[in-house]
Amino acid sequence: MGDAAAGAGEEEALLGLEPVPPERTVAYGRHPSQVVDFYGTDGFGPRVTVLHGGYWREAYDRTHLSAFAAALAARGMAVELVEYRRVGGGGGWPETPRDIGAALDHLGTPNVLLGHSAGGHLALWAASQRERAADRVVAVAPVADLARAHQLQLSNGAVSEFLGGDDAVPKLLPDADPMRLPPRVPVEILHGTADVDVPLELSRRYANDWGARLHVLTGAGHFAPFTPGTPAFGVLADALS
Repeated sequence: MGDAAAGAGEEEALLGLEPVPPERTVAYGRHPSQVVDFYGTDGFGPRVTVLHGGYWREAYDRTHLSAFAAALAARGMAVELVEYRRVGGGGGWPETPRDIGAALDHLGTPNVLLGHSAGGHLALWAASQRERAADRVVAVAPVADLARAHQLQLSNGAVSEFLGGDDAVPKLLPDADPMRLPPRVPVEILHGTADVDVPLELSRRYANDWGARLHVLTGAGHFAPFTPGTPAFGVLADALS
């Protein structure tokens, strides 16, 4: 099975999981997308604030990580699954990152700020903007290099959509691209060698430039770390502990 077929299988496995309702949901703003779901409210382990992916698009919300959040809660972690405005639903630049800042203001500093894919970009961005976005950031398959992602036209031009068009990209990269923004807290990155959605090279470039610790997940694609029961999920859960 090739990487593309394996990646499609991983995505189907994750998106096919039964959603798990949160223990409670709290709003941090007035927009319907400005909410946080809580799992493991009696958790004895680390507080983990989670930023989901989906290339910043409205079509992908936090629901696909609800089973993941519940699985972390079962391990004793206190999980905060953040929703935010996305492209096509009032988001994009600068609204989406402003929501991340507002959510962190509301929640306070977590032990771990965890981001996946576009959520990984947002976690790295927050790590560069806030004195202490978290004790540490863990980014899984992050869109860590917006300039390169735009050059590669990942996900049919998602970076251009997020930043407001091709003309806006070069103007906004100094403020939006983690490759140009040194983190203020320790950063750990996990990235699969079989990821066809976000190339491993983006994480390698970020880690090389900013000294982040990079864990290469051999044979894993883009979605396996967030699917409970997979070996990659076990690696990620251990990294969060």
